[in-house]
Amino acid sequence: MIDIHCHLLPEVDDGARSWDMAVEMCRMAMADGITHAVATPHANDRYAYDRGYLSGLLAQLQEKVGPDLRLSLGCDFHLSFENLERVLEQPHTYTIGETNYLLIELSNFSVPTHLSECFTRLGDRGLTPILTHPERNPILQQTPQRILEWAEQGCLMQVTASSLTGFWGERPEIIARWLLDRSAVHILASDAHDTKRRIPNLSAARLVAARLAGGEYADALVEGNPGAIVKGMPIPYCPRPVLD
Repeated sequence: MIDIHCHLLPEVDDGARSWDMAVEMCRMAMADGITHAVATPHANDRYAYDRGYLSGLLAQLQEKVGPDLRLSLGCDFHLSFENLERVLEQPHTYTIGETNYLLIELSNFSVPTHLSECFTRLGDRGLTPILTHPERNPILQQTPQRILEWAEQGCLMQVTASSLTGFWGERPEIIARWLLDRSAVHILASDAHDTKRRIPNLSAARLVAARLAGGEYADALVEGNPGAIVKGMPIPYCPRPVLD
């Protein structure tokens, strides 16, 4: 399995707090069957994102964990006006590896009314936006139809694996399953932050997805689609979302 969203790098954001924790998170990922993980530090008002410095940390972590878990660098990119202008100027500063895929995180307190236009502008720069954990956003929980419309527009949807298993509570689980039922989930990722609560685990959600939507779809969510993303290829499983 491939995890395209996890906070593995130590002491750079609210993820791994030490090198020991970072290494242990990698070991937990490998034990779960994850063979490739994308470290995705935040880029927002609280955490600065220095690609060169982070690349150095990633290389050190790779050396510590060995070859059984391949590591790539990405970014948990908070969508603000300033950040949008930055990524349009230097898109590959924030993408997953050398690909054109960009993880986009929205605020829990406001969602831009012109978000479709933002996605269009990113597309015009050759970027494919991947909206992270829309099922956990309290605003989108009230208007989930918007998520379907963005998926129809071409934005990919990454649901947190543990939302499907109920870790985040009833509402995120309901929305995650609602999106899955409408073919509007493209990737499951752990969004792991530690070794106790928000852990790097995909297998449990894969089982839930298989039960709800079938084995082919579940495999695509943790293997085929994220595998294509880290290679910079079009995702192989991308049915048209079912609009209500």
